[in-house]
Amino acid sequence: MNDDASQDRNPRDQDPQTTDDGSLSRRSVLRTTAGAVGVASTGIGLAAAGAGAASAAEQAPASGPLPVPARQGATMAGVRFGRRSTVRVGIVGLGNRGGGMIDLFLAVDGVRVVAVCDPVKDKAERAAAKVTAAGGPAPAVYTKGEDDYANLCARGDIDFVYVATPWDSHFEMAKTAMLNGKHVGVECPVALRLDQLWELVDLSERTRRHCMQLENCCYGRNEMRVLRMAHAGLFGDLLHGAGAYNHDLRGLMFDPDHYEGPWRRLWHTRLRGDLYPNHGFGPVANYMDVNRGDRAVSITSVGTPSLGLAAYRKEHVPAGDPSWKETYIESDRTISLVQTAKGRVIRLEHDVSTPHPYSRINSLGGTKGVFEDYPARIYLEPDHSDDEWADFGAYAEWDHWLWKEHSDPPGGHGGMDYMLVFRLMQCMRLGLAPDFDVYDAATWTAPVPLSHLSIKAKGAPQQIPDFTRGEWRKARSGVDSAQPTG
Repeated sequence: MNDDASQDRNPRDQDPQTTDDGSLSRRSVLRTTAGAVGVASTGIGLAAAGAGAASAAEQAPASGPLPVPARQGATMAGVRFGRRSTVRVGIVGLGNRGGGMIDLFLAVDGVRVVAVCDPVKDKAERAAAKVTAAGGPAPAVYTKGEDDYANLCARGDIDFVYVATPWDSHFEMAKTAMLNGKHVGVECPVALRLDQLWELVDLSERTRRHCMQLENCCYGRNEMRVLRMAHAGLFGDLLHGAGAYNHDLRGLMFDPDHYEGPWRRLWHTRLRGDLYPNHGFGPVANYMDVNRGDRAVSITSVGTPSLGLAAYRKEHVPAGDPSWKETYIESDRTISLVQTAKGRVIRLEHDVSTPHPYSRINSLGGTKGVFEDYPARIYLEPDHSDDEWADFGAYAEWDHWLWKEHSDPPGGHGGMDYMLVFRLMQCMRLGLAPDFDVYDAATWTAPVPLSHLSIKAKGAPQQIPDFTRGEWRKARSGVDSAQPTG
């Protein structure tokens, strides 16, 4: 057990089947990192800097197989955490998301928040006060600029780093955490370029540290119920699904007090594709066992004109505001079709710039029927007939064991945030494999650059890399995993 370890040591459990065997030092990983990925030079990366669309994206091929770099370490599919009685957590980013999620880490037994980091000192200090108010020792506080997170990652008394910062920092923070021997969980999206996704895959395999996209929607009550029903065969052979992030964010993106700066709105000046596919893609990928028996192989995307943000600005933002210098290119609505190796189709949508009630669509159809969310409704044979929707509540018996254990969980988003934190911390404490891994993170995020490329190529299909390097053919558990007995 490592919960009693001193701050200047980072002991590893000795089980060679876990990721915490200490087999690779940070120095050895650093020696093999330079030039390891190599795919950036092929033109499949999507540069994020600057206000214009990335030049690398314009050079990418519209179709055809993408290069798959040689594996530099063993697969991380199904690899267990090292068992520990206490999980020691460092949190980077304490704004809207991180400032709320810290409450959930503090609510789970066997978890200790050791350090917090945010360049805005007041936010870090408020988070630290929550830790002591919950009865924990005062955490270390890192507030000395944008790069102080690296000092948090270098500590010897942290097992897991949670990243909740603006999108363009996610890749470097995840990379730094793994290079310092830490498991890392990142808010959506985990990175913004294909070469970065490959680098995270390679680093996870070489360092033997898990890098996870912390997709909370995979733990929604409806999503988990549909998942279990799909795996039990109630939908028959699966054919199609849909997921989305249709969420009117216009007011928040122009609110100077909501986000720390205009970073989220500025992405609408850079890309035309699906900026936030993970909430919709993750749950449907789970239904279809993507990376666990099936694989996402291609994506075709189209997008509307970009009118919504400019129209909102004209009506609500005073002249002279800095936003008037911005030119928006992001499609108000992006619609993508993902094809899987088994021929299934997944529809993804993204729209945060027009009036629309919140919806993630969350649909699944097969040879025996269909489920659609927002509102939740179902039609299954032989249970239903006459082409009329039925009550999804009648299938509560199919709730996931997590929701049966925690019928009224704390936290936001209907309890899915707590379920995510509880389950991840449970896996780390019990030495289980995580419900999803770096391959899922890369797959669920790949539509960000690839949908942009497809739209630029007038809907031409873009190949989704096989980040698993063939491991997807092997069935294995995921979010629909067995309830632990110990």
